[in-house]
Amino acid sequence: MYTERASRLAGAVIWTGDGAGRVLPDGCMDLLWNEGRLLVAGPDTRAYVAGGAPSTWAGVRFYPGAAPAFLGVPAHELRDRRVELADLWPASEVRRLRSRIEKAPDPATALEGIALERAAAPDPVLHGLVTALDAGRPVAATADELGLGARQLHRRSLAAFGYGPKTLARILRLRRALVLAGAGVPFAETAVRCGFADQAHLARDVKELAGVPLGRLLAVG
Repeated sequence: MYTERASRLAGAVIWTGDGAGRVLPDGCMDLLWNEGRLLVAGPDTRAYVAGGAPSTWAGVRFYPGAAPAFLGVPAHELRDRRVELADLWPASEVRRLRSRIEKAPDPATALEGIALERAAAPDPVLHGLVTALDAGRPVAATADELGLGARQLHRRSLAAFGYGPKTLARILRLRRALVLAGAGVPFAETAVRCGFADQAHLARDVKELAGVPLGRLLAVG
């Protein structure tokens, strides 16, 4: 069971679910609430498969590159990790926030309020980078358009997304492909439209990033 809605925080998504299933890389980071615990989901480079029994979860999924400014921690330090918020912020502050959420009628809305209070203004350069790469623009051309050298772009990407711009582009390309294939576009056409060399290239990326073949992934979804 999973539901989501757009947030009042620019580009973010508010979601609730049972915590079960396969979470695919998407360039994002989440602030999570799970039965009295506040956690952070760092940027994934591979699918994350939740273990344990289903339980009640709520989350704020930040727009790619937005969470590090909120958390005060570079994204690469949280890559492929789930950590307690108390490991990043003072324990007293986390206790106060936890109490606030526990008293709220809707934990998801309470999380959104916390994010709105603390979120920094969007970085136009990072936003432009995500927009360009999500549209299929080449990394090198995008760097030139943004006035960034290769090393500077890589450094800023590590801090904002947890990995370099080529990995971000690859993850965003996979997300575009899943939307098309999920809508019934043939796999070969999906590959061409999303910039893969061929259908085999699409299949390899899906297996590596999602952990299962494309057909199985869509059947589960």
